[in-house]
Amino acid sequence: MARIRKKSAVPVYTVAVIWIFWATCMPMYKISHFIWLILWSFLAYKLTGLIWRGKWVEVADPEPELELTGNAEVDELMLQGREAIRQMRALNAKIKDKKISQQIDRLENLSDSIFQHVAKNPGKISQIRKFMNYYLPTTLKLLNSYAELSEQTVRGKNITATMAKIESMMETIVVAFEKQLDSLFGAEALDISTDITVLEGMLQREGLTDEPIGDIKQFVK
Repeated sequence: MARIRKKSAVPVYTVAVIWIFWATCMPMYKISHFIWLILWSFLAYKLTGLIWRGKWVEVADPEPELELTGNAEVDELMLQGREAIRQMRALNAKIKDKKISQQIDRLENLSDSIFQHVAKNPGKISQIRKFMNYYLPTTLKLLNSYAELSEQTVRGKNITATMAKIESMMETIVVAFEKQLDSLFGAEALDISTDITVLEGMLQREGLTDEPIGDIKQFVK
């Protein structure tokens, strides 16, 4: 979030009042009359601008320009992903519950990591089809419902019960997103495990190690 100062409208209104007053009460048939009007308007604008300086507001940071890959399927995925993350952020701004907000932050980061990884590895698009077609849109639907329910000033048992169900489900959703990201690295983990196994065998045959390095293989798995 960026913090900017939003200018006050008071200086503009002040200048407008001066022009209305001058037009109705002061002569305006010489160039000097207009010069004085402009001078007083300028001074009034600056003075009121110093007194009423406006207020600080927070605005969302501009999104970086999306780098297209040239692969139509990947580019479409990235566009859908960016839109989903944008919706999460908008909903997060509406939802006041601290825990839910933190979970949404986590979902944003996980989703971005998933999309970025698939963009670099287009062959894995098929692994996230269910994620894109069901899990992600259903999550957004639940968050939309939660945001709408949380804005109700009167909460009966139906609203309270529904919000509680969504709050409980959010923990499961975060874990599911984490597993989805982790599953994308299955092939890499297998390759590394294989490399370590081969390296271990070579080192042992050459007598370059006294102890097996099984602990490393176990860590990779």
